[in-house]
Amino acid sequence: MNNFIYHAPTKIIFGKDTVKEAGEEAKRIGTGRVLIVYGSERIRQSGLLGEVEDSLDKAGIAHDAFGGVKANPTLAHAEEGVKKAIDFEANLILAVGGGSVIDTAKGIAHGAANPDKALWDIWTKKVPLERSLKVAAILTIPAAGSEMSDSAVLTNEEAGKKLGINTEFNRCAFAIMNPDLAESLPDWQLKNGIVDIMMHTLERYFISDIKCDLTDSIAEGVIRTVRDNGRLALRDRSDYDAMAEIWWASSVSHNNLTELGRGKDFSVHKIGMALSARYDYTHGATLSAVWASWARYLYKGAADRFARYARNVWGIDTADDEQAAILGINATESFFREIGMPVSLRELGLDAPTDEEIHALALHATMDDTVKLSRIRPLDASDIEKIYRMAV
Repeated sequence: MNNFIYHAPTKIIFGKDTVKEAGEEAKRIGTGRVLIVYGSERIRQSGLLGEVEDSLDKAGIAHDAFGGVKANPTLAHAEEGVKKAIDFEANLILAVGGGSVIDTAKGIAHGAANPDKALWDIWTKKVPLERSLKVAAILTIPAAGSEMSDSAVLTNEEAGKKLGINTEFNRCAFAIMNPDLAESLPDWQLKNGIVDIMMHTLERYFISDIKCDLTDSIAEGVIRTVRDNGRLALRDRSDYDAMAEIWWASSVSHNNLTELGRGKDFSVHKIGMALSARYDYTHGATLSAVWASWARYLYKGAADRFARYARNVWGIDTADDEQAAILGINATESFFREIGMPVSLRELGLDAPTDEEIHALALHATMDDTVKLSRIRPLDASDIEKIYRMAV
């Protein structure tokens, strides 16, 4: 097991009727002016935004709202939010939504605290991020885990780049999670959330030659929990207990707990992010579309890891590691197909991509072939092209 430091400072307020605590939590951390960031007007129409505003009013906290965040959140929209936050003199950015909204709120916080710096320069680390505003979240979609993670992702549409930034400034001061809010969530969003949670865990799992039994067991438990309760929640959206398990798994999958002693990889995320940046596909769908091809391309370099995963998550009963590995990959792909997620580029919507398209995607994923992907063995752009072709 490698050395590690674990710091997860986000306060979690979990359960029914917890949204009403937003005002007191904001007051507790010493904020007096809150910019609420949200996505579609469904938040207002459902009454949730009004409930948040009422809680802030009762706590004596001034607030304004900034909506319009879309899936695959953009730099340009975050920059609009930066101007809004500066004009309002906000000292807390409160996201009400899913991962896209929370990531946008983090971008707004960084930009508003550094008005003399371009947000993309911060994002690409051309300038150091040394301060930020406080961020908090009221989660409406279990998926991205951004409510407890140190990461955020934005798409620069002008540059055609989708990039993430990791910093402790991305940690939310508090996160409110009421699983009841997902009862009316569209099936497509819940299915993508299930995949994203699983993938956040798997991206930390397939790193070989490091013994971390406790971390592995937690990761395996997260995947089994999401799989089993995902099936239940998709059958009956009113199943609060199933939804609660998925919501908590969303946070545990991306708060660094399942990487302790091993670290993380996120090569599949980079392969998928290139697809969503170029074609605006939903994030979780890009991951399910390429994961099995990535796994089949690499599994022989970590057959023991894939075999452990197959046995402990999918109940594969065979002594041969390579055979178990293949069966575990097949089982994962079958589950994605079972819940209606794409398992190929064609099913994703990219039918017969040209050689030029595949080459461009591989260059995006590897930052123009300057970054090697995967900790099983280093993959360059030519390897990534092969994976994309396998995924067609």
